[in-house]
Amino acid sequence: MKIKKIWNFIWHDDSWLAWFVNLILAFIIVKFIIYPLLGFALATNLPVVAVISGSMEHPGSFNDWWQSQESWYTQNNISLETFKFFPLKNGFNKGDVIFLTGHGTIEVGDVIVFQGYSNNPIIHRVVKIETENNKNFYTTKGDFNRDSSFDLGEVNIPEERIIGKAVFKVPYLGWIKILFSDLVNSIF
Repeated sequence: MKIKKIWNFIWHDDSWLAWFVNLILAFIIVKFIIYPLLGFALATNLPVVAVISGSMEHPGSFNDWWQSQESWYTQNNISLETFKFFPLKNGFNKGDVIFLTGHGTIEVGDVIVFQGYSNNPIIHRVVKIETENNKNFYTTKGDFNRDSSFDLGEVNIPEERIIGKAVFKVPYLGWIKILFSDLVNSIF
């Protein structure tokens, strides 16, 4: 009888307390069941990330964006024809959610998430790969940024700092995390 009462409270009660309990249960289920299972399936400790900056945005059309960035990419041996075949060639926006995998080789044009020199992981496009002593080192650039940044730690990234490779995006879903984080940070 007690289980039925709890079940009805969680799923049918319209009180603030029931709403709060539902929120806590959803958090626990996502954090401790769904997220770890997704990480296991995708072979990475961080299977989903919310984009928190505009460094990968393509304002306007793809052609407008390319005109603003063409000089840098052509100087770095990446042509328009090559770029058009890159994964996530249209970039993504702050607030998008990106799903990652730890499987597969990383190539120029792939979008990776790596631990840079800031607190938050960075998600940028690989623009150069160098091999030294059979180890790959990656250089990335945000599609909207002017250049690769030494200060962010996106030059000569060893494989150990790579968290995963972007597979696909879900637009806008990350705003939930961004707004919640901003709220928590403003309180504490």
